[in-house]
Amino acid sequence: GRRRFLAKRLKWLMTVMLASLTLPLLRFTGFTVKPKPRYLTVNKNLAVGASHTDHDFILFALAEGPLAVSRRCTHLGCRVNFRQELNIIECPCHQSQFTPQGVRLAGPAQKNLPTFPVRVLEDENGMTTGYEVTV
Repeated sequence: GRRRFLAKRLKWLMTVMLASLTLPLLRFTGFTVKPKPRYLTVNKNLAVGASHTDHDFILFALAEGPLAVSRRCTHLGCRVNFRQELNIIECPCHQSQFTPQGVRLAGPAQKNLPTFPVRVLEDENGMTTGYEVTV
C-alpha cells in the first residue's frame, strides 16, 4: 500500500535528481557530440576576387585558392554579410567587422570567423565546375 507507493515515488525522485545533476556535469567537463559534417555544393565557377553567399558560409575565390568563411558572428551569433564595396564582412547587429579571410578587424567580437574546408570540383578536362564546402 502506502509504503510501496512512497518507495516508488522516492526512487523516481532520486532518478530525476541524479539526471539533473549529471547533465550539467557532463556539459561542464566538455562532453559534446559533434554533428556529422554536411557537404554543400556550389555549382558555379568563381573568378578570382569573386564571392558567393550561401546560408551558412561566404565562399571567396582568392588568388591562393577558394576559402569559405562562416556567416555566424562570433559575438552573439548574428548572420554576417559581405559588403563588397568596402571589401569587409560586417555583422548587422553590432557592426563587428572582419576581413574576407575571417580575421577580426573591429567591433565587440573577440574571435575570428571560423573557416570551412573547400574542395574544388573539376570536370574531365580539369576545368573548375564548382566547389564542395564541408560545414
